[in-house]
Amino acid sequence: MKFLVCISQTPDTTAKVSFNADSTEYNSAGVQFIMNPYDEWYALVRACELREALGGTVVALNVGPAANETTIRKALAIGADEAVRIDADPKSAAYTAKQIAEYAKGQNFDLIFFGKETIDYNGAEVGAMLAEHLDLPYIAFASKLDLNGNTATVERDIEGGVEVLEVDLPFVLSAAKGMAEQRIPNMRGIMSARTKPLQVVAPVAADETVKTVRFTLPPAKAGVKLVDPENMDELVRLLHEEAKVL
Repeated sequence: MKFLVCISQTPDTTAKVSFNADSTEYNSAGVQFIMNPYDEWYALVRACELREALGGTVVALNVGPAANETTIRKALAIGADEAVRIDADPKSAAYTAKQIAEYAKGQNFDLIFFGKETIDYNGAEVGAMLAEHLDLPYIAFASKLDLNGNTATVERDIEGGVEVLEVDLPFVLSAAKGMAEQRIPNMRGIMSARTKPLQVVAPVAADETVKTVRFTLPPAKAGVKLVDPENMDELVRLLHEEAKVL
C-alpha cells in the first residue's frame, strides 16, 4: 500500500509569540521549530504502523523552504521510507492544498494522512481542500483507523459518543489523539534517515488568494478580584457590571 503523510513545521510550543514591525508575519528570530505534533504523533506513526503490518511505502511530504529539511529528516528517522519537499513558502491553506494536490495526482496513494490541525494556526483546512481537489472522501478528527482489504473502518469522537464509519480506499484523513502513540526516533532510524531519498519538487503556478492583513495578540489577562464571601452585594455588582462572557 502507498501512504502519503503531509507534515508541517511549526514553532515549538514554548516559543514566544511576536510579530514583525507591521504585524503581518510571525517573528521567527530565535525560535525553535518542530514537526507539528498532530502530524508526527498520530498521522505519521499510524501510517508507519500500517506499512509494517500490510507492507508498502510511507511518503512524507512538506510544502516549505529548504530550512524545513531538518524536520523532514525527522519524519524519515521515525519511519517514513522517502520524503518530498515542494519548494515553496506558502501563505495560505488554499495554496498549500493546491501544491499537494498537483503532486499527489497520478501517484496512486491509497491513503493520505494529515494531523487534525497545526498548533500555530489551528486552521484544520488543508485536508478538506486537498480532498476536494482530488475528488476523494474526507474524514476529519479520526481517533482510530483499521484497514481490511480495500475498506477502512474509522472512529471519531463526537459529542456524547463515538462515530464509526466505513469508507473505501483511497481517501483523505486527519488524525487526532488516540490514532497512535508517539515514537521517539532511535539511533538506527536517525542514521538511516541520512540516506533515505528526499526529493525536491518545484511548485506549480497558483495564486495566493488569501492575504494576511494583520496579526494581533490577545489582550493581557486582567488581575483576579477576590470578594469576601460575606459581601454578596459586591459579588453581584461585579458580575453585573464587570464580568464578561467569553
